[in-house]
Parts: sequence; C-alpha cells; structure tokens
Amino acid sequence: MKYETVLASATTINMKMSTKALVVAVGLAPCVAGHGYLTIPKSRTRLGSESGKDTCPECTILEPVSSWPDLDVAPVGRSGVCGYNARVSVDYNQPSREYGWGMYPVVTYAAGSTIDVEWCVDNNGDHGGMFTYRICRDQALIDKFLDPTYLPTEAEKQAAEDCFDEGLLKCTDVSGQSCGYNPDCATGEACYRNDWFTCNAFNAHSRRACQGVDGAPLGSCFTTIAGGYSVSKKIQIPADFVSNHTLLSFKWNSFQTGQIYLSCADIAVTGHGGSSGTSPSSTLSTVTKTATSASTTSSSTACARSTVAVTFNEAVSTTYGQMIKVVGSIAELGNWDVNAAPAMSASKYTSSNPLWTYTMSIAPGKSFEYKFVHVAASGAVTWESGPNRSYSVASNICESTLSLDSTWK
Repeated sequence: MKYETVLASATTINMKMSTKALVVAVGLAPCVAGHGYLTIPKSRTRLGSESGKDTCPECTILEPVSSWPDLDVAPVGRSGVCGYNARVSVDYNQPSREYGWGMYPVVTYAAGSTIDVEWCVDNNGDHGGMFTYRICRDQALIDKFLDPTYLPTEAEKQAAEDCFDEGLLKCTDVSGQSCGYNPDCATGEACYRNDWFTCNAFNAHSRRACQGVDGAPLGSCFTTIAGGYSVSKKIQIPADFVSNHTLLSFKWNSFQTGQIYLSCADIAVTGHGGSSGTSPSSTLSTVTKTATSASTTSSSTACARSTVAVTFNEAVSTTYGQMIKVVGSIAELGNWDVNAAPAMSASKYTSSNPLWTYTMSIAPGKSFEYKFVHVAASGAVTWESGPNRSYSVASNICESTLSLDSTWK
C-alpha cells in the first residue's frame, strides 16, 4: 500500500473517530449542566453553600442512573439520602462541626401541620421530571446520619433511602393542592402517579419543565451556574410522628437525563402545637449546680420570687478573636438560633482557669435545654459534642442566684 493511501485512510479514520467523540460529547453535554437542591427548609447543601465550603450547591448529583420512568428503582450509592457533591468532595450524609450542617435542626414543625417547602432549579439544568419529599420513621437509622464522627456506609445509605421511600409525604395529603400527572409520562408507565409532585412538560413553549411550576423569575433562588428558579409546594407532616432531630428528604428525578438530585434538611417535629424553635439533640445531659441562698426560708417552703439569676460558667480554652455563646430552647437563649444567642463574657478568663460566663434572669418553674457553641473570628460555628444539657428551675425556689458549672465537651 502506498504511503499516501495509508495516510489518507488514517486521516479518514481519525476524522470518523473525532466526529464520534464530538457526538458523544454533545450527547453528554446536558449531564454537566444539570441541577437543583432543597432550599426551604435549609438543607445541608444550602448550609454548605452559605458556609463557603460548597462552591456549587446545585451540583450534588447522583448519576448516571435510571431516573425515568421508574422513580424508585435507582440505588443511591455513595450519594445517600443527603447527597454527595463530587465537585467539592463533600458528603452531606455526615454532619460537619466545622461548617455547621447537620449539627442541629434548622426548624421545628408541629406534627400534623402543613408546611411550605421549596427547592431551586438552575437555569441551564432544568431537565423536567418529578420530585418528592419524605420522612423516615426509623430513628435508630436516622441517628447514623446525625453523628459528626461517623460516615454511614453505602448499605446504610441505601437502607435509609428505602425507609424514606416508605415515608412519602404525598402531594395528595394537602387538601386543595393541585396534584397532576407528568405530561412527559404516559398512562401505564411507572411515573404515572400523582403522589409525587410534577414539573411541567419538558418542551413546553411557556412555563416549561420545573421552572414553570412557580413561574418565578430568574434569580428567585441561588445557583452558581446560571441563576435559579424557585419551585414551591406544600407538604403535611405526619400527625403521629415526633422527633427531636430527624431528616426531611428531597428527591428530584430528571426526565431528560439519567440524573437524580438528593438533599436533606435537619428538622425537629413536636407534638401538635409545638414551638418554632429548634432542638439540636434528642437526649439530655446534666450539669453541676451551685446555689447561693438569699433567704432564710426553708427550701421546702414556697418563695415569692418573680425571677432567678442563672449564671452559666463554662470552662473552655480559646484564642484571641474567638467567642463562646450559650444557645438554648428558650427566648433568653435565642430559641436555638446562634445569631440570636447571647455571647458569654471572658472577663474572668485566665490561662489557668479559662472561664466564660453569662447570667440571665428566668422565671421559677421554667425548664430549658442548652448547649455551648464556639464562634471563630471568621464567624464559623462549632457546637460542643454530646447530648443537650438541660435544667429546670424549681417553681418554689428560694435562692436568688444559681450557677450552672460545666466544661466544654
């Protein structure tokens, strides 16, 4: 064979291979632009973004998988129920003390209440499809996803996914809510169901796909790629379910691409009429109490006190620019909101006795839970480990002051 013929043949082959590679690349293009995540209540993914750790919250993707038409068939793998973001190597199935997600509930709902939920779909990655919200009732299993020292195994992640599948919070649970069938799903297909929420037709000329659900303007929610559109719905918390700390799971199955998006939010669920505060842990711990009596009346006799001064003494070593706060389940301690929680004083701090103190006034008969948090100079928040601390002020207390002495855990 002549050299020219060989060269021509090789060139032709290379051109064909290049063309095929280009076709494959174009075919895969939608897979790199996909994207959405839970925003209300604040998901771990959203908190990861707000902390600065996650530079692309909408990029937490489970792929490639069979996402359509069977919405439940794909195993979650390392993605788990809370999502794994390969772009920034963050596994949201494990809480982060450093960045704050998963350490405590972001909101508390009352059992049986109807609540607003919202997620954000990126402008360049709206692949249509269907989405849902779920709760798992197996607290022992969920607890594995609440431990900052433990990363659930893939088997545990799949077990949690199966549990969440059983705890579907159906669209049809909310009276008066429109629950239609996906226009890209034919009758008889596995996706032909209205217990999940549906996006609009993928190729609709107006109000297309998921961004058309609300018809919200571009930029109504945050994404880093091309700006996002909010997608809001209502769900009902089960009337017979309570937990001091559990997870609300969000799942979106794409119609156009083999992708599933998973996020989770840390929530608490109280009995009917519960408060809107949060509760970081389902168990309690005790503290050492000392009291100074300001009355000669016996402690067994009711005393007419309107308030008691409670002083928190927390031993914890810090460096310049750092701060300790005490946050808890009552308004005086910020209702579990770190931003609203009181800062402790370092006026008694020494190298040999690193003491932080704070005094509050509280009514007799009041009970509360609390924890200490470390706030770095950068603003990063670290919660002490272990269960919540708790204390109850006796209703017939005669002391004017109480001291709760503890050491950072």
